[in-house]
Amino acid sequence: MSSAPGTVVVVGSVNVDQVVTVTRHPRPGETLIGTGVEQLPGGKGANQAVAAARRGATTAIVGSVGRDAAADVATSLLAGSGVDLTHLRAVDAPTGFAAVTVGADGENTIVVVPGANLATGAAAVAAAAPVVAGASVVVLQGEIPADGITAAAAAATGRVVLNLAPVVPVPRDVVLAADPLVVNEHEAALVLAQLDGDDPGQAQMGAAETDLVRSLLAHGVRSVVVTLGARGALVGGAHGAGDDLLTVPSPRVHAVDSSGAGDAFVGALAASLAAGTTLAAAVHHAVRVGAYAVQRVGTQPSYPTLDDTLPGAVATDPTRGTT
Repeated sequence: MSSAPGTVVVVGSVNVDQVVTVTRHPRPGETLIGTGVEQLPGGKGANQAVAAARRGATTAIVGSVGRDAAADVATSLLAGSGVDLTHLRAVDAPTGFAAVTVGADGENTIVVVPGANLATGAAAVAAAAPVVAGASVVVLQGEIPADGITAAAAAATGRVVLNLAPVVPVPRDVVLAADPLVVNEHEAALVLAQLDGDDPGQAQMGAAETDLVRSLLAHGVRSVVVTLGARGALVGGAHGAGDDLLTVPSPRVHAVDSSGAGDAFVGALAASLAAGTTLAAAVHHAVRVGAYAVQRVGTQPSYPTLDDTLPGAVATDPTRGTT
């Protein structure tokens, strides 16, 4: 893997997703008849790597899979999208698994069993330190052990995109290394509680997104992107400390499946940043990629390549002229 500018290295999870479609989500204790089931590649790390590669970035992934048949499913679209798998290790544990239920309204519930992803700790990341250090953008999430996240942030010499989802306890320095920290509004409240030293139960759930972003910036986070689903995204710190917040609306589309849309956003954001665009321009691009993804079933199969037309007004695409 070259250390040339423009590279994205994702340190994260690789899963198989079992996607069950239902007319509506079951209530506790209720049994429903599903309308379909499918096994697809997934995992936040793999999703984000595929999204970045499909949007033109030279991309590698650092992670772990099992020595099982599920690993072939989990890595199929990584390989097909041109992601460098040199630092994807096979370990003696089952490949990570996610049970995804998708309702007719496109909303989803997800239960993740980490499996082999638990092997992507500090030692595994240390073995891949040269490729992490050589990346223009290093992308991290919360589906691997915290010491792996910490080791990757320490090894990075380029820009760190931290999508702390799920929110797991990490050292304060890791959060402050993020540029940007990418979270949804619920995760933003949990990260803020972590920085305040509060119990997660005291997180400011329901607080205004603008207040959450300003509070995170006040703690010293370099930049913050709060994803807002169909409403788009809110950006703080795009032009340095103290600048006004930027709201980036999402194109209006008919959502079929929202699972993996946040990962499509993060991968596209990383690809744009690696290409040298501003954070504001990268978020505009990422919002359109996320809107494209929710119109299709599944995670990785729903991500656009550079040959696909993104929804929304025609605008300059940081990774490829116009779309």
